[in-house]
Amino acid sequence: MTSSRPYLVRAFNEWILDNDCTPYLVVDAGVQGVQVPTAHVANGQIVLNISPGAVRGLVVGNSALEFSARFGGVPMQVFIPLQAVMAIYAKENGEGMVFGSEPGSPDPDGTNDRDGSDPGGQEERPSGRPTLKVVK
Repeated sequence: MTSSRPYLVRAFNEWILDNDCTPYLVVDAGVQGVQVPTAHVANGQIVLNISPGAVRGLVVGNSALEFSARFGGVPMQVFIPLQAVMAIYAKENGEGMVFGSEPGSPDPDGTNDRDGSDPGGQEERPSGRPTLKVVK
């Protein structure tokens, strides 16, 4: 099956906007193909406001998300492979979704077996790699 991530990103974005909140994305800036302003990357991640007032031409395709925006007054075209999207949430209340790895999806750090499965039942993350926790 194809990845569910693009469908979920589109749905959560619409849901957050319908509830008059601001959609934010957490992106792993270290994934190959990510084009974001590196000056705003912290601990390998960047948080992006993707509300209609902050970006122009937002397109969430089945393999990537792209838009144009200004960062410090400088216009930039942003390109994000969807496997790099770690979470989408509402700025105002934190409601949203954190994404894990999907079976069969490419693993950017190469820790899974070649078929995409994780025989140990848990992902092993190298120390020092940023992680995201849900706190309620």
